[in-house]
Amino acid sequence: MATAFPIQPIQRFGGQSEAVKRPKEFAYFSYDEDHQFRLDDSSLKWYYPPALGVDLSSGFEDFKSHSDSVDEHLDSLLKTIANHEKETGKPIDAQVVTWRGMMTKIMTVPFDDRDGFEMNATLYRDCIFIEENHAWKQHQKKEQSNQKWKNPIPQEVMTFWGYKFEALSTLPLPWGQTSRQHIESRPTHPVTNAAQYCSVVRTGFGPTTLCLGGEVDCLWDGTKPPTPGAPIGWVELKTSIDVRSDRDALNFERKLLKYWAQSFLLGVPRIVVGFRSRDGVLVRVEEMETAGIPARVAGRRPRPLWDGDVCINFASAFLEWLRATITDEGVWRIRRQQGAAEIEAFQVEEVGHGEIVSDEFMNHRIKLEMRATQVGSGEVMAGKEAVGHGEIVSDEFMNHRSKMEMRARQQGSGEAEKEVVEPEAQPATATGA
Repeated sequence: MATAFPIQPIQRFGGQSEAVKRPKEFAYFSYDEDHQFRLDDSSLKWYYPPALGVDLSSGFEDFKSHSDSVDEHLDSLLKTIANHEKETGKPIDAQVVTWRGMMTKIMTVPFDDRDGFEMNATLYRDCIFIEENHAWKQHQKKEQSNQKWKNPIPQEVMTFWGYKFEALSTLPLPWGQTSRQHIESRPTHPVTNAAQYCSVVRTGFGPTTLCLGGEVDCLWDGTKPPTPGAPIGWVELKTSIDVRSDRDALNFERKLLKYWAQSFLLGVPRIVVGFRSRDGVLVRVEEMETAGIPARVAGRRPRPLWDGDVCINFASAFLEWLRATITDEGVWRIRRQQGAAEIEAFQVEEVGHGEIVSDEFMNHRIKLEMRATQVGSGEVMAGKEAVGHGEIVSDEFMNHRSKMEMRARQQGSGEAEKEVVEPEAQPATATGA
């Protein structure tokens, strides 16, 4: 049975925003040129202004694009969290773990009814883990590809423009360590979207503490501060058509909603926008402070297109509702249909965690709890393996036993597994903004 969180009326989310914990990076990881996971900062880049007049379509034929056809779940984020927990000896303090992209979708709901979404969620160790529903995402991509594309420039080329701008605006090392030849030859460098640096932060909305992971494009200059949790001079890179009309200005203000939300969630203080001509030539660059974007939008017209405080309050209220809704294990679906006036949550599997939380992560948490128990009781012995089972009992067997225990608990409480039928999609209802 589905339960729903009403979006309208959004006026109830107005007023001063809820308290927000400043995002603090506590871990990070990279994807290399082959999109292989690396527990380091090898894909970190630095900002350096791009040359103007460059055709953003150049190099498209040699573009090395990473395919998103494989469902990567939360695996890389969980590996990074597990490594951090091994170092600290305790689990992270969070009630929700997810990618930054999922929270961006939720946070912008009050002012964006054009796009729907579907997410999978599960409760594990009193924490809700949320991922995008990969099957739904692939279906949406297929639907979009079947629609008639009206622009004479192919959609794939226009998507490439954003990656090209990143290649034009970044360096693999700080400016002082980079040759002039490398800087000036950036327009001819091959472009790939496989390599990424991902920041993992702790943040919070009202009473809910979150752990978010997401890609950051580059550093403004210098190095990351040595003090853990200190603000970092990240830069988010974006492209947009140059503003030449009232319609262009309106569309850009709408875009600023996601620009702001994405950067706000990871603590990115600066956004650099590359404005292009209609045929993809870079004509100018504008730098803007993330914190000043809501006021910039509010001052443009009598009735602003969106309100940052409403977004924050909506996200805080939704997270509280979600935590009160998902109180048992199993797999849940979080769904907002295009144009709908509510976000639904319903259970699709009563047992287990699907593939949202990996077996590797669950085994890590079991071992972490065992060590904490032994340390607490003074059972850690110098020179001896005081925790775990060595290689005598395999991780596969321990995970099997863990699942058996969960099933036994459910059967004992009358919650034996039964077929769960996903509710039929309801007609989308109109929503105001």
